[in-house]
Amino acid sequence: MRHYRRQASRRQLTLADRTIFHDFVATRSDRLLRTAYLLTRDWGVAEDLLQESLAKAWFAWPGIDEPEAYVRRVLVTTYTSWWRRRWRRELPSDDLPHAVTHDPPGGEREELWQAVGRLPARQRAVVVLRFYEDLPVAEVARILGCQEGTVKSQCAKALAKLRVDESIVKELHR
Repeated sequence: MRHYRRQASRRQLTLADRTIFHDFVATRSDRLLRTAYLLTRDWGVAEDLLQESLAKAWFAWPGIDEPEAYVRRVLVTTYTSWWRRRWRRELPSDDLPHAVTHDPPGGEREELWQAVGRLPARQRAVVVLRFYEDLPVAEVARILGCQEGTVKSQCAKALAKLRVDESIVKELHR
């Protein structure tokens, strides 16, 4: 009998949360998809990353206090684990894949986003969360699960790399 009550209350909680989760997905998906795209630099992979992140959030939904921050963190950690797995399985090839390019969200200059795309995954995550999402250092640190000093140092390293990136430097001297 006790087990039955636990299942019944869980079912009610899930049904009540379904509407809230649906509203969250409807209102926040576009912004989260742009964040995923800036991390992956590929719309198809970004959609897969967002879908997997939202699926992970669904299973933890009843216990989440700040849904958007939680999903952003899941996006970054899932992307990082995908990147690590892909790196280990990557095989050299003479054939280059066809490059698909899309305009970055918001109409920002393509050269800048290509340069951001060349940053290491952790630095790219810091730049996207700090400057594109306009989050404070403390929030970025919480999302990435690191110290504020780590966010600041990763940000400084990323900005230093961007300052000397030839594609951006050429654009400034035009």
